[in-house]
Amino acid sequence: MRTRTTTLGVLFATTTAVVWGGQFVVGKSALETVNALPLSTIRYAIAAALWLAVLCVLEGPSALRLDRRGWRLFWLGSLGFAGFNLLAYTGLAHARPESASLIVALGPLLTALVLWHRTRVRPARATFASLGVALLGVALVVSAGHPVSIVHGALGWGDVLVLGGVFSFVLYTLGAVEFPELSPLRYTALTAGLGWVTIAAVTAVALATHVVPMPSAAELRDVTPEIAYLALPGAFVAVLTWNAAIAAIGPQNTVLFSNLIPVTTFAIEIVKGYRPNVAELAGAALTIGALVANNLLVRRKRERVERAVDCKTELPEAA
Repeated sequence: MRTRTTTLGVLFATTTAVVWGGQFVVGKSALETVNALPLSTIRYAIAAALWLAVLCVLEGPSALRLDRRGWRLFWLGSLGFAGFNLLAYTGLAHARPESASLIVALGPLLTALVLWHRTRVRPARATFASLGVALLGVALVVSAGHPVSIVHGALGWGDVLVLGGVFSFVLYTLGAVEFPELSPLRYTALTAGLGWVTIAAVTAVALATHVVPMPSAAELRDVTPEIAYLALPGAFVAVLTWNAAIAAIGPQNTVLFSNLIPVTTFAIEIVKGYRPNVAELAGAALTIGALVANNLLVRRKRERVERAVDCKTELPEAA
């Protein structure tokens, strides 16, 4: 039974990582026709409605109650869904899918830095070393193999927006610990529904003030396959399989699979004809290797701490 659970967890985590890696390529294609704001509004109208429907079926209509936590859930949903998608997808319109996926993969290391600020507990030196190596790798990819050119403007504002979106999602993810009584599905569904309100409001203002163009019916028809991918496997299915993987193999093991996101993006772009130079490939390898090494070190440290606690707990019983 344990082996089967682990196998399913690995399958779920791999599915999520591959789907999320593909959505950078699909999203980039859709953004050539439809602006990021209306695209995100349509995408999450579909995904949030499905999450809320599944929540009602599995946990009952009472699970839709906010129980005086509405404002906090609204804020976190705005960070996680509006903040990430509006920033990251607006940035993706002005960045390469490869660099965007690598920046997103920095999420676990950014999480360590946020926790350091909140708890005043300094991360291990290995984490800082991993962050330095990972950033060097990202710099190689973003600058197309010429990191010195970043000083002269190779780092576009699109990449910076993607990083801002990742930071928003890190804050949203950490906010889940404030609601231990909520299942992962309930937390996701409620925050997605409330976050969509913010996405829709920002989009409405941007359209009314002509900051972004209103997509035509023909344009929406042209990107229907992309919207379907981004809303169904990209959002609805991927989040559910990610949560299922966490339940099956734990968060430490699951987060390792996030390193498949940039691998998938690079693979798709290469199949489409993109030919990265040696420095870009080295940068991607540096970033992915640093992320894997840091995740493994953190997991082993936690396992040692847990074993030490277990031993101390058993000593009085043995006496």
